[in-house]
Amino acid sequence: MLDLKRQYVPLHQELLDAVAQVLETQQFILGKPVAAFERAAAGQLGVAHALGCSSGTDALWLALAAAGIGPGQAVITTPFSFFASVSSILRAGATPVLADIDPATFNLDPAAVERILNSPPAASLGAILPVHLYGQCADWTAFARLGREHGLKLIEDAAQAWGAAWNGVKAGGLGDIAAFSFYPTKNLSAAGDAGMVATNSEALAERVRMLRQHGMRRRYFHDEIGWNARMDGFQGAILSVKLKYIEGWNQARRTVAKRYHAMFHAAGLTEAGPYPTHGIILPHEVPGSHHVWHQYVIRTRRRDALRDFLSIHRIGSEIYYPAPLHLQEPLKSLGYAEGSFPEAERAAREVLALPIFPELREDEQQTVVSAIAEFLS
Repeated sequence: MLDLKRQYVPLHQELLDAVAQVLETQQFILGKPVAAFERAAAGQLGVAHALGCSSGTDALWLALAAAGIGPGQAVITTPFSFFASVSSILRAGATPVLADIDPATFNLDPAAVERILNSPPAASLGAILPVHLYGQCADWTAFARLGREHGLKLIEDAAQAWGAAWNGVKAGGLGDIAAFSFYPTKNLSAAGDAGMVATNSEALAERVRMLRQHGMRRRYFHDEIGWNARMDGFQGAILSVKLKYIEGWNQARRTVAKRYHAMFHAAGLTEAGPYPTHGIILPHEVPGSHHVWHQYVIRTRRRDALRDFLSIHRIGSEIYYPAPLHLQEPLKSLGYAEGSFPEAERAAREVLALPIFPELREDEQQTVVSAIAEFLS
């Protein structure tokens, strides 16, 4: 699925030098290495503030808490995402309210959200938290309208979407506040866990700074119950190096995705969406979106059998995600049952992520496509 060594080898010395500088200065927690990354990241995203933290999950909690989301409030989000999208809402003390997904993009469906907003429970809602899934922004034109009309905060889960954009505005600068992950498999990856909160609001940025250091504005004087969610200096230094290359890497991912499209079409394996019958449904880039292809996810009816077949042929694949969040055991208390979100449930049975990373070779892609053609024949 992913060969991180192909990225590391050409950056080997540059990364070692960056880590050595942290060892020389002993700025292990926040400090200059993190501050330098924050400045460069804010510039690349086109936002006023970018604040490093310990993980993408902590970034989500920090974004929610900084935005004032807490007990007595509800947040609308998707049932088809990584667990942290919902667990962070619970950690903030708020109630997750789920809405179904668009079957073509797998992102939160604005029409489904609007139906919730027009129903009686809408009075307690404080925010909408769309996820930019697989590297493609959610329909921000629609969500911006819903946020304005209903007076809700808009919080981006941009964990998979560094460099993605909607109508020319990059993820991280679309909503009131956004959360990024730099988990090692992400497009922009740390050497361990790390995350970032981005915002154009000085007030929200100041709260994030305070909350990520146990609620301190002054050392050892605590204004709130915060958290230890600081980025360490090694991750700041490593990310500063990689930040210089991410735009090229994202463009290479777009090239890989385009090749997959062409190969699958040439092999006669594709069907019109959104639901598969005998072939596969390819992912696509919707108008207004700049996709960064964190994942290349197809749909197929015999997904599990296909994955087993690829595994036998030593071809990696992954399922993002095999169970929607409302059917996860610790989230059953939210009160949803099987059948509550048919699009998310069907996607969980049909999606399959294929290998995609900047250094993936054309012949390797052809091996993937040929194996799928053999399986479907």
